[in-house]
Amino acid sequence: MNSRRDIRGSNSRAALFDGIEEGGIHATSYSSHEIDEHDNDRAVEGLQDRVNILKRLTGDIHEEVEGHNRMLDRMGNDMDASRGILSGTVDRFKTVFETKSSRRMATLVASFVALFLLVYYLTK
Repeated sequence: MNSRRDIRGSNSRAALFDGIEEGGIHATSYSSHEIDEHDNDRAVEGLQDRVNILKRLTGDIHEEVEGHNRMLDRMGNDMDASRGILSGTVDRFKTVFETKSSRRMATLVASFVALFLLVYYLTK
């Protein structure tokens, strides 16, 4: 019976301390620390990749915004030029409508245009 207890005791002791040698506990914590550092390094690399992607994305957005600003500046300049031409045309119309004969002529032309459009839509 005593020998059976010794066998069982040595088996359970071997199972309990299997793979742990003297100083093995320190080696395990050290390897756990190395694993944590390795995981952190991988996480940092992943973050660096994401930062690089965001950097390229913001650069693309910046280029797009600059392109839109240039286009808006050109449109503003074109609108200013159109406004100048339109104000000149309005001034000419004002001088034309100041005389009675010009008003009658403009009314006659507008009537012909309206009649033409009416006939066009009726025949269509």
